[in-house]
Amino acid sequence: MDQPIDAPTSSPKIEIPSLKSLFIEAYFDDQLLGSATGFLLTKSMDTPCVLLTNRHVVTGRHQVTGKPLDKTHGAVPNAIVIHFHKEGVAHPYWQQIRLPLYRQTGEPYWIEHPRLGAEADVVALNLSWGSDVIRIPYYLEGDLDRKQMVLSPAEPVSVIGFPFGLASHARYPIWATGFLAQDLGFVSPENPKFYIDCRTRQGQSGSPVIAFRVQGARTMRNGKPVASLDPNPTWEFLGIYSGRVNDESDIGIVWHVSVLGELFDAAIADNAARQAAAADT
Repeated sequence: MDQPIDAPTSSPKIEIPSLKSLFIEAYFDDQLLGSATGFLLTKSMDTPCVLLTNRHVVTGRHQVTGKPLDKTHGAVPNAIVIHFHKEGVAHPYWQQIRLPLYRQTGEPYWIEHPRLGAEADVVALNLSWGSDVIRIPYYLEGDLDRKQMVLSPAEPVSVIGFPFGLASHARYPIWATGFLAQDLGFVSPENPKFYIDCRTRQGQSGSPVIAFRVQGARTMRNGKPVASLDPNPTWEFLGIYSGRVNDESDIGIVWHVSVLGELFDAAIADNAARQAAAADT
């Protein structure tokens, strides 16, 4: 389903990260249960894209307690609708793509982390891309989204998503900016998440988290941090936002980008194996 959006009277300057966050709606049949955020991820220009969002978005259950997030009927989603940018039009236009969450066998379509499993609040979905869908992913390789910034506690970070289903314009996201709440050196393969202090709310689950700088940043050079000036905005993709530690706190959880590469590889491998199995039948 296509959704036209009235364009601004003049073409605004839109930062690239604003184009990467995607509005998601969760459904049980035709019943809308809530909204969230997702984004596309790939390794390079030569690799496919997968969609990332939080595990609790597709399960419809609290990540820790397992209780349904829908407090009215206790329903859990069996489909999501993703609002993609549409190719071939000159003004804001979104194409809604509905994805079932379960196969006919009852097996979920989403892929969980191959090592952490259900413990990691992040999943990947493979999509069959049409030529009319614009793909604007975060890249794991190269320096477009990974500048290798040196970041310290109390530095600003942004969660780019859709709080309460709200948008800045049409289906463009809202930037909620807070602060890094810990040293990133504590992130490890066994504990690949970190904390931020940011006033985030429902609907921002699954949002990309970045450090965005408009006047340069610190990077490593010859083993030492060096401050550099850049006339262009620069950013560091840090991970995927997962929610607050509890309703009384603005401390939020981010699953670090280091864990997303493993998930990407698992999703691509799963898709290849299914295609090979289908070709043999």
